[in-house]
Amino acid sequence: QVQLVESGGGLVQPGESLTLSCVHSGIPDDNKGFGWSHQAPGKQRESVAWVSRRGGIPTYKSTVKGRFTLSTDVAKNTVTLQMDNLKPEDTGIYYCYAILPGRSPSYGRGTQVTVSA
Repeated sequence: QVQLVESGGGLVQPGESLTLSCVHSGIPDDNKGFGWSHQAPGKQRESVAWVSRRGGIPTYKSTVKGRFTLSTDVAKNTVTLQMDNLKPEDTGIYYCYAILPGRSPSYGRGTQVTVSA
């Protein structure tokens, strides 16, 4: 069974940083990659960063490029999102997801990030 568990959210001021972590298990060997999605209050969930299972350079949404960094640790089964220079519009729930072949992505339950002065 695929499981993804996020942690690391919290309340920060604009300009500060947070590191989100996702521990996953049960991911099939033929998964396509991992990513992070953001759901702002009252809006739909959108992917902000993802990386192919084969490695390479992660892809970022334009609004977070240069501020967010996605990394994976195969040995520890973790996917990390380093978030720097946070802005109020980054507020919302962040979900880790796995891209699985032939089915919809699997998401964790999410972690809340609030950026406010």
